[in-house]
Amino acid sequence: MAPALQQPTPSETITIDASSESNNVTITGKIYTRVRLATKSDLSHIYQLFYQIHEYHNYTHLYKATESSLANLLFKENPLPLFYGPSVLLLEVSPTPFKEPKNTTNEGFNPVLTTFDLKFPVVEGQVEEFRSKYDDKSDTYIAGYAFFYANYSCFYDKPGFYFESLYFRESYRKLGMGSLLFGTVASIAANNGFVSVEGIIAVWNKKSYDFYINMGVEIFDEFRYGKLHGENLQKYADKKG
Repeated sequence: MAPALQQPTPSETITIDASSESNNVTITGKIYTRVRLATKSDLSHIYQLFYQIHEYHNYTHLYKATESSLANLLFKENPLPLFYGPSVLLLEVSPTPFKEPKNTTNEGFNPVLTTFDLKFPVVEGQVEEFRSKYDDKSDTYIAGYAFFYANYSCFYDKPGFYFESLYFRESYRKLGMGSLLFGTVASIAANNGFVSVEGIIAVWNKKSYDFYINMGVEIFDEFRYGKLHGENLQKYADKKG
């Protein structure tokens, strides 16, 4: 689970102003958001966002993914049922309103539309790099993602979600969008028969830690995260399994 974002206090400013200079767009007044399931057309953006979260944690030397390997992971020709395989929700932003979805898309998930009042201008500094390819709305930019998948435990008789990561590009932090995105994942779980949403919380990041507590996450201090990987894992390569 990644850095937390706080819900904004509604602003009295209701004007919408998007100004563009070079590769920048400045949004003031209101910002419109759409949470949707990622599609294969989002592959290059997902690759960049996954790289950025590795940068945030100073782990770029561990980033082994390619667009090809991510395509094989996220968009298989014969995928698992919806939400059981690796799933990515993208949060998009725009200075102008999104159209209400006409019908259910992505095999059962309707995009979630929300509006935020801005207390300060938001600058989209990578217009072309993060312009959405989802539809013909050209003033839409990808701000962040949530990555999760079904997991199983002998403690439950039904699957839950493993919440792998939540990340926002720097311009879109501290706006309240983290609550929206994590809350959307929790809503999907609750409405589709999953019994939990669980993941790793960085204890050194107090804002992130407090965010998940405030979202209702229970912390189990008696357990530690363990990982068998690298050379220690390869020691078992010659054994039958």
